[in-house]
Amino acid sequence: MDALILRFDAPLMSFGGVMVDQHNVTDRFPGLSLFAGLLANALGWQHRDGERIGQLQERLLAASRWDIPGEAIIDYHTVDLGQPKMREKGWTTRGEPEHRDGGPDAKFGTHQRYRHYWANGVLTSALALTAAEQAPTLDDLEAALRRPARPLFLGRKTCLPSAPILIGRQAGDDVLSILQGVPRAVCPQRLDLKPMPARWSAYLGQADEAQIHPIYDQRDWKNQWHAGSRQVAEGLLPEVNACT
Repeated sequence: MDALILRFDAPLMSFGGVMVDQHNVTDRFPGLSLFAGLLANALGWQHRDGERIGQLQERLLAASRWDIPGEAIIDYHTVDLGQPKMREKGWTTRGEPEHRDGGPDAKFGTHQRYRHYWANGVLTSALALTAAEQAPTLDDLEAALRRPARPLFLGRKTCLPSAPILIGRQAGDDVLSILQGVPRAVCPQRLDLKPMPARWSAYLGQADEAQIHPIYDQRDWKNQWHAGSRQVAEGLLPEVNACT
């Protein structure tokens, strides 16, 4: 199996999750929907290409680890829907203002949002495909990540990478074994680093029952909502001897 090696190195990242009230939460690791959206953006696909983005998502195999764990932070936002510009015609693509159903507070009140991020972390992923001969191939994805059709971001458009996302390509038995062979982003000889938190598909093994749980990281791209779950394992990966 061949896999692309991706490295997420950015001041802020957000991996999505099940939204709770006003909290736009972030998962601990990037999910299949994030990888699918990232690759679709690099390929120049658009939202109307939901069917083929979904097909790409179904083919993805991924394992990820934190080389340097990010710090959880929350960004607080407010929006005053009672402002004249929010009540009048013209500011939406259809020329009519949009408001929630309900009373005046819901329609025109001040709404609060709490957006969750990982700050100052470095995460490495191994990403492979099933049906390797089907388009887009791994070669197509590699080329798109080297010369993306549009600027890439890590979860939200404000989360811009500080270094190229694609750092290489490696072969191995599966994405977990490939990831375990990728050198850590920093040398452990220079820093007091702990074992690396990681997530991989549960069917790959190397985990006990207590480490396995379901996640909801798949998206219905045609209807634009999250749907589908899978079993993953989370644990600590040992240090890799070499350094980059």
